[in-house]
Amino acid sequence: MPTATWNGAVIAQAATADVEVVEGNVYFPLSAVRPECLTPSDKHTVCPWKGAASYYNVVVDGQVNGDAAWFYPEPKEAAKQIAGYVAFWRGVQVVS
Repeated sequence: MPTATWNGAVIAQAATADVEVVEGNVYFPLSAVRPECLTPSDKHTVCPWKGAASYYNVVVDGQVNGDAAWFYPEPKEAAKQIAGYVAFWRGVQVVS
């Protein structure tokens, strides 16, 4: 079962059939992520084939991991399968 953890806490967990893997990154359905662990970030980037990405800060026990989660609010057609999904980096450990 894919699981994302940071600072000793499980942030996201989903059945293998419910995640999407794109470019080696595990994308969790937003419903599988603990909402109290995410706060909006002002960061935005653009991927040529996925579209514009927005970011969340990951928060656990008052500690903030800035811009450690990203998602595509309106992914391009080639990446439509990750609409409503979020992925992690910056020290968040994802184990499949």
